[in-house]
Amino acid sequence: MTRRTFAQMAGMAVVARSLKAAPVSLFDGKTLDGWMQVENSATAFSSGGITDPSAFAARLTKGADSVSAFLRAHFEDSVESDLAAYSPSNENAKAAISALVKDLNQIVSGPPIYDKARFAKVILRGETEQLLRKNPSGYQLARLNKLLLEDAYPRELAISSLTGWVVKDGAMASTGSGRGVIYTAKDYNRFRLKFTMRHVSGNPDHQACVLIFCTRPAPGEKPLDALAGIQFQVPNGGHWDYRPGMNNAGGAEFTKLGNTRFDPHEWSRVEIVADASQGTAKMKVAQPVGNDPVEMLAFQDPAAGKKGPIAWQMHNAGLFDEYKDVTIEEL
Repeated sequence: MTRRTFAQMAGMAVVARSLKAAPVSLFDGKTLDGWMQVENSATAFSSGGITDPSAFAARLTKGADSVSAFLRAHFEDSVESDLAAYSPSNENAKAAISALVKDLNQIVSGPPIYDKARFAKVILRGETEQLLRKNPSGYQLARLNKLLLEDAYPRELAISSLTGWVVKDGAMASTGSGRGVIYTAKDYNRFRLKFTMRHVSGNPDHQACVLIFCTRPAPGEKPLDALAGIQFQVPNGGHWDYRPGMNNAGGAEFTKLGNTRFDPHEWSRVEIVADASQGTAKMKVAQPVGNDPVEMLAFQDPAAGKKGPIAWQMHNAGLFDEYKDVTIEEL
């Protein structure tokens, strides 16, 4: 190799490294291109999605309609008896609805529930009819089953949506519609993520959440809750581990750094540096934006490291968060 060729190759390597390290915008302030949404409520019920528990319990236990009869046949005996005795003032009212939700979600995630005679008297929405014509499977089948039940009980069940995020005043804004995530269309391994965010409000309230080391769902597959990721609560450093078999606040793998307390309702500039190959991540926060950043939270568990998407998480319905000026630098 000549000295000239070596110099050219070295120069190309330097250029390649600089191009790789250049920060890339993940949000243009106008569209959600490059992001994908998953609303848990689109394919699963929650207690909050039952808008009139008393009326729903009465229809499920006494209703002569074909859909109610079908559901009764698939309930656990204890669920059916608790519904028959249901009253909001009962001590076990909350437990009864939770058990009902569990049974409903088993039905929704199972085989197709549509039968022409069974739903003959149910007025179906356009979305339901359109999906029904596609004869769906997997995630879309669960969506169809849930739509069918929402149509059968329009006064008792809330209408779910596939959309939990919109663009508002140049920011990615949650709509408060329900638990779910919005995640990047691309996977990342070693990166520096920067963004500006604020938690607007919540009822019930919960801190804004960022997920890393996530599991991307296969096409047609129902996503794992919170994409089975590692959660950093911004800006103050709460955390959770959503890996299968974990689903807890974690232990020694999370380390709180410092005692600074930020106002979550004010804009903060956040930086997360992560390395999936090592299972490490660290979060810094600056508030007001432009101040020197403060280290808030560190994570280390080689078993958790995973190349995957990055996500904003809606922990529950009723939350309104905003993100803007989102960039990523692959390291």
